[in-house]
Amino acid sequence: MRCIKCKAPANVEVRRHRSAFCAGCYPDWFRTQVQRTIDDHRMFSRDDRVLVAISGGKDSLALWHALLRLGYQTDGMYIRLGIGDYSVRSQAKSEAFAARHGLQLHQVDLAADHGFTIPQMRNQREGKPCAACGTVKRYHFNKVAVDLGYSVVATGHNLDDEAATLFGNVLHWQTDFLGRQGPVLESTHSNLARKVKPLYRLAERDSAAYAIIERIDYIVEECPMAIGAKSLAYKDTLNALEETQPGLKYQFLVGFLRQGRKALKTEDPVQIRQCAKCGQPTTAEVCAYCRMVERRLKKLPVRR
Repeated sequence: MRCIKCKAPANVEVRRHRSAFCAGCYPDWFRTQVQRTIDDHRMFSRDDRVLVAISGGKDSLALWHALLRLGYQTDGMYIRLGIGDYSVRSQAKSEAFAARHGLQLHQVDLAADHGFTIPQMRNQREGKPCAACGTVKRYHFNKVAVDLGYSVVATGHNLDDEAATLFGNVLHWQTDFLGRQGPVLESTHSNLARKVKPLYRLAERDSAAYAIIERIDYIVEECPMAIGAKSLAYKDTLNALEETQPGLKYQFLVGFLRQGRKALKTEDPVQIRQCAKCGQPTTAEVCAYCRMVERRLKKLPVRR
């Protein structure tokens, strides 16, 4: 197998594109894909200040690295979730990457600053805090971005993530979520930053290959709180299909975004207001984050 650019022996195969690249050519191809996605969806310009949501994993660090090489103004943000040794290691990877490249990494410490950790948000019925974790991340990424003057929040959601989310929403016919799924979530309020997903057309393997070639040190293991989550089962199902039908995940996701999503969009715009407790944007009197934290903190023992 030869690199399609320089004809040297290939190191990375991208089966859905029937392509292969050597280690020297692959990073440029990866960054070109990121740039094309940014341009196609007009995600942001080089005049925008971009806050990258960092987890310490391959996708977020690869995204931050690629945006840096492409010349964008980027800083990172990491949330200390309090998930035992996993959070300790992911924090260390994030801090090391920022220090190595001389970048700013903002941090939010849930335990020290807000009095709870993600394991304490475990759902008693399902036993997993994944939904609560998502609420926490969305809230704090947006709040920090708005408070510090970033116009855009970029996340490392990849093709596998987005295809699995779409698959789950279709299985359960979550039409509200289906109508909102996409690579760009525009700002509809002065306290709401634009959210973008520049990696949504790149697979998990693509990010891993980029990180390895560019010598990005990232946390390899999955979050231990996510073991057994439905999203992982959806990924396994799609991976099995992808193995025999290369490109299926891409066709499924991009086909939906081009043809199916417009049929599910509601005509009536959602009214955005300020949360009565924290002032952040919400569709209710009190935002989901404040309701969740208040409900959970009542069940936690008083700290001395």
